[in-house]
Amino acid sequence: MEQMIISVSELNQYLKNRFDSDPYLAELCIRGELSNYKVYPSGHHYFTMKDPEGALRCVMFRGNAGKLRFKPENGMKVLAMGRITVFPRDGAYQLYCTGLTPDGVGDLHVAFEQLKAKLLAEGLFDQSIKKPLPVYPHRIAIVTSSAGAAVRDMLRILGKRYPLSKVMILPVRVQGAEAPAEIAGAIRYCNRHMLADVIITGRGGGSMEDLWAFNDERVARAIHASVIPVVSAVGHEPDVTISDFVADLRAATPSNGAELVAPDQIELRQRLLQLSGRLSAAAERRITISREKLQVLSKSRVLQDPRNYLEDRRLLLDHMEKQLSVLCRSSIGRQRERFIRLAAALDAMSPLKVLSRGYAIVQKPDGSVIRSCADAAAGDTLEIGLQDGRLLATVTGRKEDTNGTVENL
Repeated sequence: MEQMIISVSELNQYLKNRFDSDPYLAELCIRGELSNYKVYPSGHHYFTMKDPEGALRCVMFRGNAGKLRFKPENGMKVLAMGRITVFPRDGAYQLYCTGLTPDGVGDLHVAFEQLKAKLLAEGLFDQSIKKPLPVYPHRIAIVTSSAGAAVRDMLRILGKRYPLSKVMILPVRVQGAEAPAEIAGAIRYCNRHMLADVIITGRGGGSMEDLWAFNDERVARAIHASVIPVVSAVGHEPDVTISDFVADLRAATPSNGAELVAPDQIELRQRLLQLSGRLSAAAERRITISREKLQVLSKSRVLQDPRNYLEDRRLLLDHMEKQLSVLCRSSIGRQRERFIRLAAALDAMSPLKVLSRGYAIVQKPDGSVIRSCADAAAGDTLEIGLQDGRLLATVTGRKEDTNGTVENL
């Protein structure tokens, strides 16, 4: 029997045809652990699924990968749906994956936890950045579906609790692929034009899939970037979304959100009545105290007869005048005694006293005093000051003591 000879590509194509024709391999769901997970620039995902005894190469094309609601990671246990076939170029068979689901939990739950962990690490949930709500909002913006029951409940409650505020609705879709972009855009639009003092965003209850728009990263970042305080009012009380963590305040329900942003007019009226009563009581107390003070003053001696006040002040003036006079005389006496002492001391030091004892003062015509023989020369005219007048003299000679001898000039 003659042996048939075929090429490698023919064999690979034959095996591919056999794989493709096997209905068992056309629709498989395989459990395994992700390994070597890579995303190429083309958008295709390549990875390996393995268990303790084997491994399987897998590929997920961009179209199917774009539908993933969570981020696949190495070591994650998943269920992979797809078909097994051979790639003729290298002769290896692999799973062409059309969908991935985390094993044991839903993909939405995994996506929720992944986004929650990411935003938590970035600090979007920090209590320190939460903005307080205005106590008396003038304008309230509601970002929700205009056709839902939630918006009607919020309008009813806002109108009942605080009709002074102006409420505007920014209608958006709250479910479906387009909903996250519309919700985030409405929040940004409200901030760009500063349309409100506070924003309520949310919707009525539903399944996790129905509420998924409020678990979208775009919505979370729009709430975080909002300058206007945002209240997240999504679903029922047990429902928790990413928006609840990022918002400045979480409301259990849309109705509760309306209650949180608007004060109750009944409570305000009661408060105003209480303040009015306290103000009236305070005014009455003030009037009573002033009346009592007036009665006391009206009975005073000064108001009964103003002349009494003048007489008292006149007596006080006389008393102060006497004291001032005594003080002035005493001061003048002390100053006179001091003057006499100083005059006596000055008189004792006066040159006139010296002259009265027979001494004289010899001066040049310019007034300079002759203190030494060397200060005058023969022929100089001098003035000799005596007690009762002055003498004019001319120097005819000079006699100077030198070591006890006399020199004649």
